[in-house]
Amino acid sequence: MTDPFDVLADSTRRDIVDLLRAPSPKPLEMSVGELVDALGITQPTVSKHLKVLRDSGLVQVREDGQHRYYRFDDAPLGVIRKWVGAQTAPAPASARDHSTSTELRVAPFADLGPLGRATGGLVKDSLALVNRLILGARR
Repeated sequence: MTDPFDVLADSTRRDIVDLLRAPSPKPLEMSVGELVDALGITQPTVSKHLKVLRDSGLVQVREDGQHRYYRFDDAPLGVIRKWVGAQTAPAPASARDHSTSTELRVAPFADLGPLGRATGGLVKDSLALVNRLILGARR
């Protein structure tokens, strides 16, 4: 799977890329353990997705002894940039600001991924507590 569209179609891989492309003066590097902690998913799952990202070239790996550190590489995204650039068209008049500007009004982007993971963890923990209470009451 080397098509960046296919690679980034998976939300977990997008989450990994988002973590690794965080703005910093130098390229951000993270170990598998750090990614596991940040994402709240299992190590085998993170490793599986990192392999796909490595094979596509979106993630590079640096070995330091027994440790491996991963960093984002945006070079393969040139295909997407080229495609998006070719798809741009003038905005319809109804989408333009009514002032003299021809810029589009764009709703601000809100990344709800971390909130969803936090909510899922809260629900899981709550259900585990309820199950313990019910099982404890039956004894």
